[in-house]
Amino acid sequence: MQATLATPARFTGAGLHSGQPARMTIHPAPAGHGIVFRRVDLAVDGAGALIPARWDNVVPSQLCTLLQGQGGATVSTVEHVMAALSGTGIHNALIDIDGPEIPILDGSSAPFVAGILAAGIRVSSEPLRAIRVLKSVEVDDGAGFARLSPADHLEMEFAIDFADAAIGRQEKALDLANGAFQRELMDSRTFCRQSDVERMKASGLALGGTYFNAVVVDGERVLSPGGLRHQDEPVRHKMLDAVGDLALAGAPLLARYTGNRAGHAMTNRLLRTMFATPGAWEWVTCTADCERRLPGAGVIRPREIVPAARRTLVA
Repeated sequence: MQATLATPARFTGAGLHSGQPARMTIHPAPAGHGIVFRRVDLAVDGAGALIPARWDNVVPSQLCTLLQGQGGATVSTVEHVMAALSGTGIHNALIDIDGPEIPILDGSSAPFVAGILAAGIRVSSEPLRAIRVLKSVEVDDGAGFARLSPADHLEMEFAIDFADAAIGRQEKALDLANGAFQRELMDSRTFCRQSDVERMKASGLALGGTYFNAVVVDGERVLSPGGLRHQDEPVRHKMLDAVGDLALAGAPLLARYTGNRAGHAMTNRLLRTMFATPGAWEWVTCTADCERRLPGAGVIRPREIVPAARRTLVA
């Protein structure tokens, strides 16, 4: 069945790229509402400040996912909170934010997941629909590719390759059913190379980035205090991003996602290609067995989540 929050969940922090402070509240919403952002800081009325979290509202941006509503309002870096909503099985929510960018918090989805679960989850009596992929679709950019292929629940395989020895080539495959998002992905942070930091800042990006909300590497060294949360934290974070970007399909996906050096823009191109390809997908009403296989099934309650600061870190 469709689910929302039982009570509001509130978050405060600075945007990773803008550096601007923002306060965000995820409110419960009725069945059929979907995930919708609302810019409460803008002097617009009614629907002008609303930004539905959908693939067709994604507009070109650098290093993040940026949404724009019909009234022109925008909100950026939505991927981590969208991943958290998908990973906790939230299908309907109104997200108020008083700035242009989602707070980065610790650079992962873990604080959003903890806040959502602390607020509680309310299940409605309305059935949940999902999108089942019927035939493979793929996009590429010459250096990497992304593919969706048929599966009875969300599976993911990802590969990255960086010159820095602290990252190198990493691969991971994951079945995202039964709480795997929380166990395997939610605490993995965004990352970058030290050599890219000044270039990004000169371009007006990463203005809110620190060694505490991003993993920064330089050759063989991990510069962020405490090192890595997982030896393969970078590829896990790329998978986290993909979960968030795929959530913009507007419903849970029953598919296998394969990404090789893929990013936000490529995943959005993949969704656009899927929806534009006749016979590539269909709507299905979830059965109880289907629901048990979704990323939000089997979530861990807040008291069972180990804070990242208490985890054993890998140097």
